[in-house]
Formats: sequence, C-alpha cells, structure tokens
Amino acid sequence: MFSGIVEEMGAVQAIEKGLTGAKFSILASVILHDLQVGDSVSVSGACLTATKIEDQSFRVDVSTETLNCTNLGMIAVGTPLNLERAMKLNARLGGHLVTGHVDGIGTLRAREQDGNAIYLTVEASEDIMRYCVPKGSITIDGISLTINAVTGQSFSVAIIPHTTKVTTIGLKQIGDSVNLESDLIGKYVERLLQASGTLPSPPAPIIDKDYLQKRGLL
Repeated sequence: MFSGIVEEMGAVQAIEKGLTGAKFSILASVILHDLQVGDSVSVSGACLTATKIEDQSFRVDVSTETLNCTNLGMIAVGTPLNLERAMKLNARLGGHLVTGHVDGIGTLRAREQDGNAIYLTVEASEDIMRYCVPKGSITIDGISLTINAVTGQSFSVAIIPHTTKVTTIGLKQIGDSVNLESDLIGKYVERLLQASGTLPSPPAPIIDKDYLQKRGLL
C-alpha cells in the first residue's frame, strides 16, 4: 500500500525484454536507504517487487500483464520514473490510499499554465471516469492528486510547483500516456451497493479494437 507521495524521481538504467515479461534496472538514491529484496515499490504508479538491490539501483521483474496494462511497456532506457516505497502504518498519510494496481492508461489532452500552477486535462476510459468526482482523489503515474473538474471523458487536475519539480508530471506533454488508479474507497462502495442490489452491476465490456487500444493491447 502506498500514499501517492513520490519520494524521488529515478530513471531506467537497463531493460531486458523476454517472451514472458521484462526486467528493469532502475537508478535511485533515496528509496535505497532501507530497501530490501522482496519489498514493494511504486514505479510510476505500478506496484513492483525489488528483486535485487545494488549501490545506486534496484531491479524489478515486470510481467506481460503489467507491460500491457500500464505505460511501462512504452518506456526506454533513460526514462524518468516516480518512485515510492510502501508506506509505514505509523507514518502520516499525506496523500490517499494507493494500491499500485493500475486501472488503465490515460492520455494527456491539455496543459495550461495558470499563475504558478499547471492545469492538466486527462482523457480516460469509462471504467475509470465513473470513479472520478470533483475534489476526489486520483493517482497519476503514482502521484496522489485532487480532481478539479470532471467533463465527459476527461478530468482535470492542478499541479503545484513543488510537484512539478519533484515528479515526472512536470515533463508530461500533450499526447503522453499516464498510469491511472482510481480511488480505492469508491470501488468498495460501488461493489457493496451492487451486492445489496441498490446499484445495478456495470454492463459487460464490449471487447473491440477501441477497447484494446485504450488498454495498450494494440
């Protein structure tokens, strides 16, 4: 479990791709302080397990499923990544409850400067948008953010200078993909209401070309 408060930006040092997934070597410094083999790390929003710790980097295995369902399948050597160790139960929860289980990939559709903040508009699929509410929480590439507005198939967030400086969000440009995780509490509330019959179950998705493209499977 994570909080969505990024501890540092790392970078991809090496990638080894195979038929059953990939292995990443990721440059880091802050999170290596007490990182152990087997620990969970949020890598731009995806929960991965550290398999080897080195002096200035750590390694992770990435499954084919994760490569397909996140933007990690699109990265290259040198790509910056947001890193966060699993949170401690005796620490302050500065963001919100984040599992590191990415729900899907969104696309940055607008970027506007307003005073000292940057407003980003992100397009997302319906199965993510239904959990988006104004002033609610959303995780973008592992960053806990507050939704400002929801319009049709997109939502907007405001990025303060500190977040722009210490995370990869300041590097994102229109058309870039981002990992999205919806608010965990909203998912449980929906499931409980469906089980009680108060809320109808969502219709089964239509598996077509558009469905596969939005999930990075084509």
